[in-house]
Amino acid sequence: MTQNQKPNYMFALIVVFIVCFLIGFITTMNNSMIAFCSEAFHLTAQQGQYVNSAFYGAYLLSIPFALLMSKIGYKSTLILGLAVSGIGFVVNSIGVNAAIAAHTNVYVIFLGSMCLVAMGVVMLQNVANPYVMVLGTPEKGAFRMTLSQALNSVATTVAPLFVTYVIINGKLPSPKYVPGPFMYLGIFAIVICLILVFLKLPKIDEGKQAEESGEHIEYKSSVFKYPHVWLGALGIFMYLGIEIGVPSMLPYRFQLLNPGMNSAALAQLATSYLAFYWGGMMVGRFVGAGVLTKFEPRKLLTYCLCLGALCILLSLVFASSIVGIWCMLAAGLFHSVMWPLIFNLGLQELGPHTKAATGVINTGVIGAATLMPLMGWMVDKTGVIIAMCIMFVYYAYIIWFCNIGSKIGLSKK
Repeated sequence: MTQNQKPNYMFALIVVFIVCFLIGFITTMNNSMIAFCSEAFHLTAQQGQYVNSAFYGAYLLSIPFALLMSKIGYKSTLILGLAVSGIGFVVNSIGVNAAIAAHTNVYVIFLGSMCLVAMGVVMLQNVANPYVMVLGTPEKGAFRMTLSQALNSVATTVAPLFVTYVIINGKLPSPKYVPGPFMYLGIFAIVICLILVFLKLPKIDEGKQAEESGEHIEYKSSVFKYPHVWLGALGIFMYLGIEIGVPSMLPYRFQLLNPGMNSAALAQLATSYLAFYWGGMMVGRFVGAGVLTKFEPRKLLTYCLCLGALCILLSLVFASSIVGIWCMLAAGLFHSVMWPLIFNLGLQELGPHTKAATGVINTGVIGAATLMPLMGWMVDKTGVIIAMCIMFVYYAYIIWFCNIGSKIGLSKK
């Protein structure tokens, strides 16, 4: 990397960091709307979870979108993702209001528009992870990715407040209030999209970049021939069960402590405590970015996995007291660095296949759409304590991937 490239790289990193913030904001805002939507549309608990299904289900398109990115490049994919998300927000605002006026199924329109928003987010996610990896030296890739996810966590902390104080803001649950300021969010995304059209971002040739850094690697003919990529996708799949498992199981844990409390009050109580979980993840990512300047990524990930599992174990030991709740929430501090480090390990030594690989790994996000219903079914059949025990399977797999699976086929052990 020459001296005159560094300013461009720094500017490109700032752009990607803004995109990471937007991804976190949109994703958490979507999840935070479930309770309000359930009341507004008179939904069952299962129907309310269709918001997550519509959003995270879009990650099934990660591989096609990544292959598209391989053809059109990072910048064009970034612009397209912002445009699609912006249009999705605008459709949400206009479509829901039109459906209300026409007395048609408003919820279907809402889910469809949010699925469109999610398609744009998948494109942005496909850009953000590998672009952060290649905008600089490979050995600092985990640091840059962890820092970008720290900004993502700031957004996940802010988004529920945005839903509470801007979209809901004391309003009675009603379909007419569901779109909220989505029109303004759509316009904001489209404006950023138009600005990027006229900005110059560096073009990256990952294979050439690796050669210039002194790496001499013979790349395989297809990304699908790299075992550590597929194992990384499964790692992200399992990680979603860990990250989303805590907030999903928290209301049921409070139910153990307050068996006479009604479901609405339990949900509100659990939501108020979740700020500590997401806040812990935010703090952990900023701290983790600093720690990674001195610690090897695999070691840090292994330590955090073990400590996160210990928090969950202690939460089960103290299941009948508030101490167990705080142990669950404390796990967020150690969950914080898992996403960027798993992703980083899955993108090692891929050169020209980096763009396609990010689509394969991003597909693992559907873990949020599949593992949560599984854990919910276990809650119904066996109770929340047994359901939470399955999280140790997730931890165990990621520990294996970190120390063994991610090294399969690599030239550097």
